[in-house]
Amino acid sequence: MSHPRSLPLTLLAMLAFAGNSILCRLALRETPIDAATFTSIRIVSGVMMLGVITQMKGRGHKTEGSWSSALALFIYAAGFSFAYIKLSAGTGALLLFGAVQVTMMGYGFWTGERLKKQQIAGFILALVGLVGFLLPGLSAPPLLSSGLMMAAGVAWGIYSLRGKTASNPIGMTAGNFLRAVPFTVGLSLSMVSETSLTLAGCLYAVAAGAVTSGLGYTIWYTALKDLTATSAATVQLSVPVIAAVGGILFLSENLTVRLVVASCAILGGIALAILEKPQTSET
Repeated sequence: MSHPRSLPLTLLAMLAFAGNSILCRLALRETPIDAATFTSIRIVSGVMMLGVITQMKGRGHKTEGSWSSALALFIYAAGFSFAYIKLSAGTGALLLFGAVQVTMMGYGFWTGERLKKQQIAGFILALVGLVGFLLPGLSAPPLLSSGLMMAAGVAWGIYSLRGKTASNPIGMTAGNFLRAVPFTVGLSLSMVSETSLTLAGCLYAVAAGAVTSGLGYTIWYTALKDLTATSAATVQLSVPVIAAVGGILFLSENLTVRLVVASCAILGGIALAILEKPQTSET
């Protein structure tokens, strides 16, 4: 990481992603709210929060964004919500972050990023730690749900890569969320017969949209400017571990030896992978 702000911003973004996962799990597993409604409330809440922040920042932070990034954001949010209805947390995380790794690291290699031996070792250590953490609890996943989660991972990888050029992270995130509204409203209207609203589910969706998505994605876009595609992909392997720790603190889940060992492997591997800047092939 080439800039001193990169580490704290990246850490904040990973905490937001983990918090987002916990809120989504609480809403879709613990309340009757349907996935389409949850996704719509989440995105609209993000729009409202980012709109307030943009107005407070003044004209220098006008709304930007693009339709292609908005579509990627929508595919990620909707795919994530619908997939987690039938997927276990471990299976979903492995499919999601596997797809993110392939997308972002594939792009990095395609554009000339090359990892040093230490960084390769770090990535492998982190990946082995993630698989060791999730694999023993996995079950054979439903095909449709697996496809939705993998599509969500590819979409998130694309959304992250497009954010590397963001000169105005707040305005770009606000514009992407705003453009995603027609997509998610159309989804909700097409599934209106299955709509199910509960106060708790709506509150979880608002928190996920306004805080862990709207603010979290803005922070992520800010951090991405100082990260390579491969580093940005690798560091996201920490999210399942952080989410698991959050489950212990907020959902009364158990602390296990496997979690401690896997966390050390994942976080140690990430540290090795992002310690040095990757080599770039000469043209």
